[in-house]
Amino acid sequence: MAEPADNKSRHIEVTAADLPLHCPTPAMHLWNTHPRVFLDVAGKGEVMCPYCGAKYVFRGEAPRGH
Repeated sequence: MAEPADNKSRHIEVTAADLPLHCPTPAMHLWNTHPRVFLDVAGKGEVMCPYCGAKYVFRGEAPRGH
């Protein structure tokens, strides 16, 4: 996941290796976090976090099966 250490940059690209995706991610600063929410980015291609507004965009081949 190519992502800054804080969530000031609100456009974050993710791949199949980052799934299941949740926000905040482990790379985000603890002081700038909110309750963990899981996001379906693979199904929709992109999704915004309802808490902080970070936009996650899925890149690459979608995973198959479970």
